[in-house]
Amino acid sequence: MTQQMKANKLFLGNCRLTRLIIISMKCDPLNPLAIVIVFLSSTVCLYGGSDGLHLSAEPFFEDFPFVTNSMITSWIISAFIIVFIRLLVGVPQIVPTKGQLIIESVVDGIRNIIEPIVGKKVFFPSFWLLIGLFIFIIIQNWSGLLPGVGTIGYGHMNGDQFVVSKALIRPGNADINMTFGLALVANVSWLYFILKYAGPKLIIKDLFGNKADKKEVHIIMFGILSVIFVLVGFIEILSIVFRPISLSFRLFGNVFGGESLLHSMFNLVPQLSWILPVPFYFMEVLIGLVQALVFTLLVAVYIGLICNHEEEDH
Repeated sequence: MTQQMKANKLFLGNCRLTRLIIISMKCDPLNPLAIVIVFLSSTVCLYGGSDGLHLSAEPFFEDFPFVTNSMITSWIISAFIIVFIRLLVGVPQIVPTKGQLIIESVVDGIRNIIEPIVGKKVFFPSFWLLIGLFIFIIIQNWSGLLPGVGTIGYGHMNGDQFVVSKALIRPGNADINMTFGLALVANVSWLYFILKYAGPKLIIKDLFGNKADKKEVHIIMFGILSVIFVLVGFIEILSIVFRPISLSFRLFGNVFGGESLLHSMFNLVPQLSWILPVPFYFMEVLIGLVQALVFTLLVAVYIGLICNHEEEDH
């Protein structure tokens, strides 16, 4: 085999520790602790064979450069969510099955968080968007922690180690195009909801209207405040324009930074590469949950700031 052929071979990962643990699991294959150890050890081995994520996603097919490895991951995750929920719930029953009860509990928990923010009037119309964003983002975030995501691909030999330089599968939210697309969908939906359920008149009043009470403020001060609120309204419009950028970069930065951190931990102290990244791995599980929740709650707050006024007055 020539050196060029070696440079282009596919890295699938290799770890003696994983094989030994799998063999030991034969006596008790359903031991949860053993399963977690196998999962983490295989992840350690695969991450150790990669030189980290590139800032931009790579084309998955040479003939179709617009189809990237992050898009492939996103399609797989979308198909997984649809198939998993359909198999878990099946045909909805009046007396819920175990699978239906799990999904209903998740939906109920998210509803209890979101409904007070957006208000009852807009809750049901916007719930499909908010729960869809939360579930899609959290599974996308966690998918990047699976063995092989970002670490299976083409690369080159570096001494005795095969280093992946082009991953076949890349975490979806570690691509700025994916997070910007999510932010655009969220903001276009936000615009639709406020126009339909609040109306242009209330939107203009919320942006430029004087929030002071005429009965409690002197007429001169009320006029000064009116000018100030108009200026603040233009600043608010500017912040609305930059919302897709802030939403997308916040999510992208945390996911991409977490992936880069995990890769760095494997090379920081080679003698401890089998244990050093494990605490950071669990930290990324928590960050994945927090970022999905933050993204969803921010979109809910944007909707509720305008559409939830009337209910607050009552």
